[in-house]
Amino acid sequence: MSYISAAELFRTPVPNADPVGRVKARSAAIRSVRLFGLDIVSASTGTVIRQLLAPGGRNRVAFLNAHCANVMHRDAEYADAMQTAGMVLPDGIGVDLAARMTGAELEENLNGTDFVPALLAEAAHRGLAVFLLGGRPGVAEAAARKLCLSTPGLRIAGTRDGYEGAADTADAIRAINASKADIVLVAMGVPAQDIWLARHADKIEARVTMGVGALFDFLADRVRRAPASVRRARCEWIWRLAMEPRRMAGRYLVGNVSFMVRAARHAFGQREEGAIAKRALDLALVLPALMILVPLVALIAVCIKLDSRGPVLYSQIRVGRYGRHFTMYKFRSMHVDAEARRAELLESSDREGVCFKSRNDPRITRIGRILRRCSIDELPQLLNVLRGEMSLVGPRPALPEEVAAYPGRALGRLACKPGLTGIWQVSGRAEIGFDKMIDMDLAYAAARSTPLDLLLVLMTFRAVLTGRGAY
Repeated sequence: MSYISAAELFRTPVPNADPVGRVKARSAAIRSVRLFGLDIVSASTGTVIRQLLAPGGRNRVAFLNAHCANVMHRDAEYADAMQTAGMVLPDGIGVDLAARMTGAELEENLNGTDFVPALLAEAAHRGLAVFLLGGRPGVAEAAARKLCLSTPGLRIAGTRDGYEGAADTADAIRAINASKADIVLVAMGVPAQDIWLARHADKIEARVTMGVGALFDFLADRVRRAPASVRRARCEWIWRLAMEPRRMAGRYLVGNVSFMVRAARHAFGQREEGAIAKRALDLALVLPALMILVPLVALIAVCIKLDSRGPVLYSQIRVGRYGRHFTMYKFRSMHVDAEARRAELLESSDREGVCFKSRNDPRITRIGRILRRCSIDELPQLLNVLRGEMSLVGPRPALPEEVAAYPGRALGRLACKPGLTGIWQVSGRAEIGFDKMIDMDLAYAAARSTPLDLLLVLMTFRAVLTGRGAY
């Protein structure tokens, strides 16, 4: 905790050193970026593989590239299959560019031709088995032979083509389950493979089911693969276009142009329309409030100074949207040594989960208890809203150490700016456990709108008057 002078309040914020949009967390949880209605994985190859191969789990995995996004736009069943997948992995520079347009950043390009071999190498190390389903007759077998040569120790549980072999779905599933495969790779092409998995993956007993497109053709040398240097440079589409000009022109020229237009519209919708409306609401309410509250702020400042030693305000580093750190302001409601005493009080927390809260916290001053009871200690955060670091409505701004301890799903609350008020704040605050708070924050992130924000602002007055959960 660091105390500040009034002159520091309007200092220009220092940009976070982290890349834009990356959620910085010390946990091994899988992070994601929201694109085209999907939660796209933003993590390293190693992190994703460890998550997929963890004992006891079952995951249906899909890849998203520019072509997939174009097909989603016109095929509702495929879009539904992608939205219900357990993991969606980014495949190609197009998805990376689309993420950057929204202000986010993907940690790694997890294209299937590199990711799947890495996954199978780790599977071989763990003694796991893989089943190959799909491709023209003979392709799955040829791909399996190539995998046995390139991945020592890999167990091939079985193969089956994607034509006659997949025609009888029930028989195919029985064969897969009888093989005791841990990983099932399905290569039927987009959108057929992901639709097939969406319909039937719940009947397959393997821990990982994954649609892999034309991977079997690559492995079986039916399609020439781009050199590693080309893949690293993220220009495989240029190489593919040169190798197959007629077939690829539609996908990589017309298709990529269509995708980038769609990505730009998506980014504009996320960053401009919604952001402008939310920012306009914030400023429309905050600017008059700051002018009206000047006498109250002066009175509170005098009371704090008379009650205990120390400054009126304090600052604290909090985690904002996309994991960016910012300095949050509050009226001081604790003694000046509060931060040094926090560790010794952690076991006395009255709240479940990673967020500390104690009803009888001895660090709180006399005037501080009144300020907290009435939620007046939060008023200086109107300055954070004015500076654009917070919004009037949003999830509670978390401490860096809290974010570091978040489970994977909790990181989704960082998709929007933290707020002075929100669903959690008007529903009981500290009386609500951590898991329930995350449910509320994720629900808000998915449904946020101007009418919802106005409703929550109005409900805040009732919450302040009742004082429920405020201590």
